[in-house]
Amino acid sequence: MAKRHKIYVVYIQLYILVLLYIMSEKIFNRIKLLRQEKGVSRQSLAGAVGVNFQTIGYLERGEYNPSMKLAFKISRYFDLPVEAIFSDEPFESLTEILKREKK
Repeated sequence: MAKRHKIYVVYIQLYILVLLYIMSEKIFNRIKLLRQEKGVSRQSLAGAVGVNFQTIGYLERGEYNPSMKLAFKISRYFDLPVEAIFSDEPFESLTEILKREKK
């Protein structure tokens, strides 16, 4: 049952990513934030997911949208769902989230 659940989760993540890619020319991401939070260099992340370190920079600056395969590799690297890293809308800033939670 656990294996079947995992397969469903992967299908849902894939579906979300396809929708994001189709519906938006720009894919927003939290790669830089996650990378800095874990103390990981662009070179280390790039090596782990099999791309050039410059590709990570292009992704972080929004100059390049990831392929689905790359998005899944990055998702697995950070052990987060795809939708926690990539979005078709800008992510809310952490400052705004913290301000809202203090109220």
